[in-house]
Amino acid sequence: MRHRDHRDFNHLDRRALMKGAIASGAALAATPIFAPAVHAAKTLKLGYVSPQTGPLAAFAEADNFVIANFLATVKGGLKIGGSTYPVEVVVKDSQSNPNRAADVARELIVGNKIDLMLVASTPETTNPVATMCEVEEMPCISTVAPWQPYFIGRQQNPGDPGSWKPFNSTFHFFWGLEDVIAVFTNMWGQLATNKSVGGLFPNDGDGNAWGDKQVGFPPVLDKQGYKLTDPGRYQNLSDDFTAQITAFKRTNCEIVTGVVLPPDFTTFWNQASQQGFKPKIASVGKALLFPVAVEALGKNGNNLSSEVWWSPSHPFKSSLTGQSAREIASAYEQATKKQWTQPIGFVHALFELAVDVLGRSAEKSDPKAVVAAIAATKLDTVVGHVAWDGKALPPFAQKNIAKTPLVGGQWRLREGAKYDIVITDNKTAPQIPVGGKMEPIG
Repeated sequence: MRHRDHRDFNHLDRRALMKGAIASGAALAATPIFAPAVHAAKTLKLGYVSPQTGPLAAFAEADNFVIANFLATVKGGLKIGGSTYPVEVVVKDSQSNPNRAADVARELIVGNKIDLMLVASTPETTNPVATMCEVEEMPCISTVAPWQPYFIGRQQNPGDPGSWKPFNSTFHFFWGLEDVIAVFTNMWGQLATNKSVGGLFPNDGDGNAWGDKQVGFPPVLDKQGYKLTDPGRYQNLSDDFTAQITAFKRTNCEIVTGVVLPPDFTTFWNQASQQGFKPKIASVGKALLFPVAVEALGKNGNNLSSEVWWSPSHPFKSSLTGQSAREIASAYEQATKKQWTQPIGFVHALFELAVDVLGRSAEKSDPKAVVAAIAATKLDTVVGHVAWDGKALPPFAQKNIAKTPLVGGQWRLREGAKYDIVITDNKTAPQIPVGGKMEPIG
């Protein structure tokens, strides 16, 4: 495999790859983290990219905890093909910027000469990293982005399903838009409403996918008798949502949904209260995943709802440590004095998969062998069973996507200003127990 220079890659990018994924610029300095070397064997290098700073930083809050525990677990080295290798994780920050994500991915591949790429958290991070890996023929496992914006957003022509092609080196595990739409509408069905829904869809990978009239919320809501008010795409980090609030009030929206950055939802929700807009339900992706974001709203965060991809209630165990979801969440809270957060489980699962895949790979330094091992994965992880077996997926996505279960929950205020999420819908994943029923806001 030859490493292409920037000119070669940019030529390919303009012709066939995700728009805006690659831009020139100085690469972020690597942060190598080592497990103690077991002998003089060549070090096994894992690259890891996530948004540790910027508006998406809440997704990476648990990274240090997860990586430190992973390295402690593999401190004796990892066996591949009869040899034992010391393990290093080279961590880089995308700074919540797709161009930066592409730059640091290339630095990991070309400069740090990693053996496997791991990447997490939103299409703005997963897509440019996976795109770079695909061009450089670097095996890559990604997560924490719905599969449609990950897979479709990386196609040469996202608007032409007939042209979509599978990828060779890049694999993703998470849920899809069909799952979050089912979870949200299942939660809404527990309460009496006028079925008028206001949509908050930003001009980014998630927002464009969620608001898409073919694969997003609109066709499903229409089929179920909901009326969607979509005021159009807004720019992330907006400071004025008056236009959206006015549109929602005009059509008497009793439900609000969308996929919103945490600071944007705080702005929207505070302005909605000031302008007298008080829906019965607000089910919002991304912004309402994290307790700190809900706490920022004070008492106005009570009964806001969101998708729940991982929680201490999930009945799964780590293949790496044997810990249950609850044990991992408790360990995080004890170590950091912070409340557990959903990405903990999926970042942990990334490293579970890395150990499983590399342990089954015929040869550490052979990308094709690693890719073959990823494709053959059948692993029970702390986020559920992961297998790239094509189940519950359309044919075009079956090679590269593995689905994980999704449920829905509602934030409930407890003592002080702290919130707990209560799982209120599990129709899409009955193995995950519910803890209560939906309650109207206010």
